Amino acid sequence: MANECGVLRLPVDYESIRFNDWSISYEKSHILKSMCHLGSDKCCDKDDANRCDLCNYQHSLELPHLPDMVFHKNKLVLQHKDGAIMEFKPMDALALVANGKQAALEVACAQEWRETRAEQNMEQKYKPFDWTFTTTYQGTLNDKFRSELTDQTLNKMKLMQRENILFYHDLTLYEDELHDHGISVMSVRIRVMPSGFFVLLRHFLRIDDVLIRMHDTRFHWEIENDYILREYIHREAPCSELQTSTSFWTNPDEMQNFLPVKTKELHKLYFK
Repeated sequence: MANECGVLRLPVDYESIRFNDWSISYEKSHILKSMCHLGSDKCCDKDDANRCDLCNYQHSLELPHLPDMVFHKNKLVLQHKDGAIMEFKPMDALALVANGKQAALEVACAQEWRETRAEQNMEQKYKPFDWTFTTTYQGTLNDKFRSELTDQTLNKMKLMQRENILFYHDLTLYEDELHDHGISVMSVRIRVMPSGFFVLLRHFLRIDDVLIRMHDTRFHWEIENDYILREYIHREAPCSELQTSTSFWTNPDEMQNFLPVKTKELHKLYFK
């Protein structure tokens, strides 16, 4: 479908729901283009208010490279009637990728990955950054939320109970196949039930025969509470230490049961 200027517009998937005092919506669209609209060897000016989406990401993040696939329009938004807003966006996730210093993890395929990317842009000199695109992103919250540390854990039994699903979606924020040596993917999924809502934000990294790493942030709100319980867990292990079938290595939902916990944090996010 073309707009009134004659520019072809790809369809954008959008859905929303009103649930108690929350407005919940997602937006889903195409992958970020790999070329500036000015041409292959061009780039929009940093101060251009109308710069293209690719240049906006490049100027805002200043990473030497972006992941192979950035779903730049994808986002999940939860807004409470009293003003608290929680969002999940790819640019905010990529903003936490280590930049300007060498990645802690350096293996043979890292150099191969960098050389391949350099071939795509011969004029760009390699700069150190985390080539695995690992991020500790835990969502974007506005100042209407108040966060407190807690010992309260997620109510796993309640989450496992069978309930009607009023709203569900699974969004990929970005993904890179690390030059066919594994995968780095950031995703968020939500389900809304009569008892509340549950959000899982996950960064999953697998470097084949080297390492598997997961950063999971879970959000659970029960309708009787004035807070959202947030659980952040970092799991990681070298592949040589994993006592599980390699058939599970491509399945994050299975692998979370086999990876040792490195860090765990629990917070109550008050929104009233």
